[in-house]
Amino acid sequence: MVPVIAIDGPSGSGKGTIAKLVAQRLGWHYLDSGALYRALGLAVDRHGIDPADPAAVADLARRLDLRFDGERIWLDGEDVSAAIRSEAAGNQASRVAAIPEVRAALLQWQRDYARPPGLVADGRDMGSVVFPRAPLRIFLDASPEERAQRRYNQLKEKGMDVSLPALAEEIRERDARDRGRAAAPLVAAPGAFVLDSTGLSIDQVLARVLAWVGAALPGSLPQ
Repeated sequence: MVPVIAIDGPSGSGKGTIAKLVAQRLGWHYLDSGALYRALGLAVDRHGIDPADPAAVADLARRLDLRFDGERIWLDGEDVSAAIRSEAAGNQASRVAAIPEVRAALLQWQRDYARPPGLVADGRDMGSVVFPRAPLRIFLDASPEERAQRRYNQLKEKGMDVSLPALAEEIRERDARDRGRAAAPLVAAPGAFVLDSTGLSIDQVLARVLAWVGAALPGSLPQ
């Protein structure tokens, strides 16, 4: 059995940043499941598929030509690492992720990503659905206002012209879709450690998470 650390949470909760740092600290593999759905959303647009057609989207998901190579993500042989990080791609990802047939089509792809020596996976249903037997499941959260501000800062650093009120509204809408969907809704898995990171620094959140790692997986942290 390959050990898995599942870190879930809504958009802007810091789960991706923390998951990457934990994976680096442990020397484990890292899975950004959100990138998988973002890539599918981009593919839906590029193939001219109606996102309201579950069968067509699920069929595309099953034959998706996608490859993760470290920090780079390749779709149909093209590096789409930057393209999938737009707000439009994120919103499209939230829509296609709500389709039960899509989640079923991508479930095994995600589970197959668990390889020795271990995996740190972040998403919205890593601990509740994809890796329900993970020895450590964590749910990170933060207020919508805090998450919108974080996203705003990230996009401004990249030179993008964005509106903070618009980002806050998009986050609330995405939260509603993710928490209210019938298939694998955004929820803390039973027994998961829950942390509200509002007002906390990355270092503070990382320290708390590493303490949980040390307790749940003795000997996993390098000395």
